[in-house]
Amino acid sequence: MTHAPPVLLLAPEDNVLIAVADLAAGQIVPDAGRAIRLRQAVPLGHKLARHPIPAGGRVIKYGAPIGSATCAIAAGEWVHLHNLASDYLATPGADHGA
Repeated sequence: MTHAPPVLLLAPEDNVLIAVADLAAGQIVPDAGRAIRLRQAVPLGHKLARHPIPAGGRVIKYGAPIGSATCAIAAGEWVHLHNLASDYLATPGADHGA
């Protein structure tokens, strides 16, 4: 019997994976034949970085940009409101310009 992977890649160009279960800090998850060690716990349904994302870099999900990194994000790091400014919703503390 094979086990379902703990993460889901929604589109090949995405730079984030989606947790399909609560994931623990230090857990290793597969991604395209390589392994990513989680830097912190990632809750069910949340995103984690597949590759490093530089500060200001676009976060890609479903093959489309969903926001920008507010700081450098390392591979295996949880991607959420603390390090992502949404392109669609106001993010507390983020300057979205005019």
